[in-house]
Amino acid sequence: MKAGIVGLPNVGKSTLFNALTSSKQAQAANYPFCTIEPNEGIVPVPDPRLGRITKYIVPQKIIPSTLTLVDIAGIVKGASEGEGLGNKFLSHIREVDAILQVVRCFSDPDVVHVAGKVDPMADIETIEIELMLADVQSLENALPKAERAAKGGDKEAKDRAEAARKCLDHLLKESKPLRTLRLEDHEAKAIHSFGLMTAKKILYVVNVDENDLYGKGPQAMRVREHAGKVGAGVVPVCAKLEAEIAELDEGDRAEMLVSSGIAEPSLAVLARETYRVLGYQSYFTAGEKEVRAWPIPVGATAPQAAGVIHTDFEKGFIRAEIYSLEDLEQHKNERDIRSAGKLRTVGRDYVMQDGDICHFLFN
Repeated sequence: MKAGIVGLPNVGKSTLFNALTSSKQAQAANYPFCTIEPNEGIVPVPDPRLGRITKYIVPQKIIPSTLTLVDIAGIVKGASEGEGLGNKFLSHIREVDAILQVVRCFSDPDVVHVAGKVDPMADIETIEIELMLADVQSLENALPKAERAAKGGDKEAKDRAEAARKCLDHLLKESKPLRTLRLEDHEAKAIHSFGLMTAKKILYVVNVDENDLYGKGPQAMRVREHAGKVGAGVVPVCAKLEAEIAELDEGDRAEMLVSSGIAEPSLAVLARETYRVLGYQSYFTAGEKEVRAWPIPVGATAPQAAGVIHTDFEKGFIRAEIYSLEDLEQHKNERDIRSAGKLRTVGRDYVMQDGDICHFLFN
């Protein structure tokens, strides 16, 4: 699962990507389209529960979950018609599973805004319109083929044609992105291969000034109000400050956080929120060798969770032994958890809960 960092040129996408991935992989410059090809990076997901577990089970290694981020070139007005290499850049968005839209809410005369002024709501509208227009083109191109196949009795093609018509009506008549349209599971599956961009979940990343780290200024509040209306999340980040923090060693980083008045880097909050938007949660395995967080989709069963470690674990799954972090903090070790009757044995139908600590037994 991948999340794509999307936005207009010069809003701080590449600076943010570099800070998140602790790299200089993406070129960040004060001119549009300094990024052409997408940059891809693996980002750890900070999880305070790992530290709580290791107070009682001391491992050789601590391994957090990770997610994949893609830094995508800036989208401009007219992108759906090819403006600014738009067709190429839009194809990169089709390949990700969720969108992190970076919205500029900072003022800096040295950083050019492509529209000539900072207006976060205009930026959001530009991106949304371009993605909707591109989705309309995709559906109009795919629909005739699906309809022809449906006439021949192809059940999947019939579902595809019906879902495509439903999506087109929503885009053209309601003028709303497809994430606001409720599709049945079989309908969503039928058109999954289309890579419809406005059907993807979205998270707004508000790139703020250093004097508005919590995103409470008037520009950021306009984005928060919009996000509340459309059911999206918002994470305020000062990409410039976060890039500086990311380059420091642990001691200097802690000192800078204190001087800035923030408890942890905003990038940690962003990584966790991105993880949630992608539909993931974590379970843990804990032993002397390692304490590790494993990413699984919300709703995954115990065998599916075991399969994340190794496919053989899912194939030969027998049962799992599970306890909670609260059980560990109360009883201090697994032996006493078992003695207290808090170690649960679950079978193939068990739906994993966020934060489960597991042992898997398999054939």
